[in-house]
Amino acid sequence: MSSVKKVRRGGPGAVEVRLEPEEAALVRALMGQLQELLGDPPDAGDELASLGIAESAAKSDDPVLARLFPDAYRDDGEASGEFRRYTEMGLREGKREAADIVLGSLGEETPGASGQVRAVLDRDQAQAWLKALNDVRLALGTRLDITEDWYDEAAGLDPDDPRLAMFAAYDWLTMLQESIIRSVH
Repeated sequence: MSSVKKVRRGGPGAVEVRLEPEEAALVRALMGQLQELLGDPPDAGDELASLGIAESAAKSDDPVLARLFPDAYRDDGEASGEFRRYTEMGLREGKREAADIVLGSLGEETPGASGQVRAVLDRDQAQAWLKALNDVRLALGTRLDITEDWYDEAAGLDPDDPRLAMFAAYDWLTMLQESIIRSVH
């Protein structure tokens, strides 16, 4: 992946993100995977779900979902379950919406005249990008068991290790997120 020097302020309150086609494809793929991980919204006919309340809610056995939706009260499982019952559906929907905004703002599959995929984001869209990128980074970081010395671990991997691409994606997403933050503020 190239370094992220393709994020800049656009017009008033706007951020312009220009990605190479393979970078845009990576972002699309990761957002799609995030959406799959989050699952489908509840059935509209479910009366409690229509109010954003889960019939029952428990911390996921999947470490990524547990990281994306942590317990609110570490020392009180019952209170955490009750909190989760009233909040997790809304949190999931917010994460789905952020991923949808990223996918929608990337637009067409083919690059523009510059050979790049260009997304011009208003402030709300830029915030959605930041949220969705953070969720994908949390998911990758959890799967890779990222620690403070992850750079050393990645540097020591065999070039054929499949995790190497995931470490590279994590690093690139970090740079992209930081570039958007700097352009927003």
